[in-house]
Amino acid sequence: MRTQIALEPEQHVQVKQKAASLGITMAEYIRRLVDRDLGRVDTNADVSAIVGIGSSGGSDIAAEGTVMAVAEAVATLRSRE
Repeated sequence: MRTQIALEPEQHVQVKQKAASLGITMAEYIRRLVDRDLGRVDTNADVSAIVGIGSSGGSDIAAEGTVMAVAEAVATLRSRE
């Protein structure tokens, strides 16, 4: 469903910057905020609990700094449930 909202100019700038820093659209960023506020997504989940569970003999994704990417992927999947 499409919804239109009005943001203050500074809010718009900050939302756009935050979404860009996360590599997502403004719409996805706002959907995540709404989901978090409504208690639909546990954004405080400790993703490090699943990092390194298995060993493929490859690289350590935590060492490569991609833990946040994994956390965002998990949150996105949960938001689709």
